[in-house]
Amino acid sequence: MRTFLLATRNEHKVIEIGDVLGAEFQFLTLNTFPAAPPVIEDAGTFSGNATKKAVELAKWFSVSAAEQQRSGAEVLVLADDSGLEVDALNGAPGVHSARFAALDSGSPENSSDDANKAKLFQLLKDVPFAKRTARFRCVLALTPVLRAAPATSSPVCAADEFELQTELFEGTCEGRIALAPRGQGGFGYDPLFVPDGYDKTFGELPEAVKNSISHRARALAGLRQAISGNLQRTRTR
Repeated sequence: MRTFLLATRNEHKVIEIGDVLGAEFQFLTLNTFPAAPPVIEDAGTFSGNATKKAVELAKWFSVSAAEQQRSGAEVLVLADDSGLEVDALNGAPGVHSARFAALDSGSPENSSDDANKAKLFQLLKDVPFAKRTARFRCVLALTPVLRAAPATSSPVCAADEFELQTELFEGTCEGRIALAPRGQGGFGYDPLFVPDGYDKTFGELPEAVKNSISHRARALAGLRQAISGNLQRTRTR
């Protein structure tokens, strides 16, 4: 069984990833490894942040005691970065989605969902619904945990090897920002986002429906297709 180490402590993401990828995989999270180093997401793109998280965590895990206990098992680190892009705001909040409100104070910490939504509504208060086009975007980075490099090897070369073997998968979900929050489901901006083809927000739609059309679900579908292809090729060799 392949083991995925998910670079998150967010249980919502864990459930969604498990639902899409299926029970044939084992999933571990950062909650299992409290000693895992924090990664500063300071890249200017979703792909940059996702890659940085996956590579740094894979490097750490390759030399940790936890990895040694799983010698022989294939472990892959799966990291994501995602956010909301609003066309009327030139793509904001984008990579700053989790700390949109905190940007005003210069704080590096994430702001609350309520504060982020309040700021978004204030900026869009004069924008009609027809022009509130937006999308959720997700980029997944998948990095294999390589064997620990010899002590004499170059740290730069080792880091490059992890990044060279990283695969990226992207998904988007187009829609509009509602005129008022609706629904108690999901998290983050979900109660504000009405996906194309629906009249309900992500906060109102059943979890099964959301998980079939969301940006993360579409990125995961590409990942699953790639994994299934690799598994099939391995079995026919």
